[in-house]
Amino acid sequence: MPGSKLDPIDRHILAELQADGRMTNVELARRVGISAPPCLRRVRTLEESGFIRGYHADVDPRELGFEVQVFAMVGLSSQAEADLSAFEQKCREWPLVRECHMLNGEIDFILKCVSPDLSTFQSFLTEQLTAAANVASVKTSLVIRGAKNEPAVPFEVLEERLSQTP
Repeated sequence: MPGSKLDPIDRHILAELQADGRMTNVELARRVGISAPPCLRRVRTLEESGFIRGYHADVDPRELGFEVQVFAMVGLSSQAEADLSAFEQKCREWPLVRECHMLNGEIDFILKCVSPDLSTFQSFLTEQLTAAANVASVKTSLVIRGAKNEPAVPFEVLEERLSQTP
C-alpha cells in the first residue's frame, strides 16, 4: 500500500500541510511533535519524493467573476493511445478546462470547466471543444450549486486502514 511507505510523522505532516499550507515550519513541527530542523528535512524529502506536488491558494472563482461551472463529458472517435494523449494535451492548453480525467465506460473524458459567463463557455464549446480533432460527442451539465469541494485526501481513512493491516 503506497501510504504505508510513510511513517506516522510524515503522514501527520502531510495532513497538517494539506489543511494549512501556509503555516510556518515551527508551527508545523509543534503540531506534529518534533523539532523544527528535522521537520523541515522531512517536508523537503516529501516534496522531492513527489508526495507534495505544490502549494496554492484556494480562491473563490465566483468572487473573481467566474460565474459558470460546467462538466463536459467527451466521447472520442478513437481511443488509440496517441489520440488519447493528443486530446489530453489539448485540454492542458485550454484555459477554461481546469480538470481533465480519462474514464472507462460510456464516456472517454470528463472535463471540469469554469467560465465568466455562459456566452464565453458556449464559444469555447462550439469553436474549440467540439471542433477539436477526434471529438465525436460532447454532453454538458451546468453546475447549479456545489455541496462539497474537498481537494484534500482523507488521511483519517488511510490511518484507519493502516491500523487494521497486520
